[in-house]
Amino acid sequence: MVQLTLPKNSKVGKGNRVEAVPEGAKSTKTFRVYRYDPDTGENPRWDEYVIGMDEIRPMVLDAMIHIKDEVDSTLAFRRSCREGVCGSCAFNINGRNTLACTTGWDEYGDTIQISPLPHQPVIKDLVSDLSNFYAQYAQIEPWLHTTTPEPQKEWKQSPEDREKLDGMYECILCACCSTSCPSYWWNGERFMGPAALLAANRWIEDSRDEATGERLDALHDPFRLYRCHTIMNCAQVCPKDLNPAKAIANIKKKMVERSV
Repeated sequence: MVQLTLPKNSKVGKGNRVEAVPEGAKSTKTFRVYRYDPDTGENPRWDEYVIGMDEIRPMVLDAMIHIKDEVDSTLAFRRSCREGVCGSCAFNINGRNTLACTTGWDEYGDTIQISPLPHQPVIKDLVSDLSNFYAQYAQIEPWLHTTTPEPQKEWKQSPEDREKLDGMYECILCACCSTSCPSYWWNGERFMGPAALLAANRWIEDSRDEATGERLDALHDPFRLYRCHTIMNCAQVCPKDLNPAKAIANIKKKMVERSV
């Protein structure tokens, strides 16, 4: 079940219901959307939008864009590429973190509930504050660290070493995995979270990087790495079918190997 980080001393109430079904529509759906505007000082609420689906393109994001463009222009959410590449439109849809641009509305029943990513402060409506998430990604220093003099053309890598990065470099930083992790909910300021640790493992496994020891030292902390209890929520919700839990286990293994 999605757990929202609510403004202090507030609770989610019942909001407005808007019916915007064109005459003669053969198919309709109700979108139950989390709404919160800190400028009003009012409690968060669930607004319902009933819309005709006959002319709506197939993804949940298409329906949300229709609602914003044609029904309620005050609705706030992030979106960009519409191709599952940028990670901007990550929301919790019917209790599961996913991308609205790659999720078909026909996968759900008559009512689709959309809320912001769990356990993150909400800036407005479906826009979560991911400042801590991005700061943790920056902490793992996601770039090549070398001491060898830079080659004239490029850092060479064998096909076999390159294959080791598969399943890690594809991460789009949508935050679906980290915000589905109970350990991240409870220790978000100290536990790096699945996304950042997946990225850390990507550089630890890179044969061209020469700072493996320093990277492991930076993660050798009771909270930064070891709050992961392999619940596997991260792997279940990743829209790119990656496995952050496996990457975290690999980092733990390397911690043990270098201490033996």
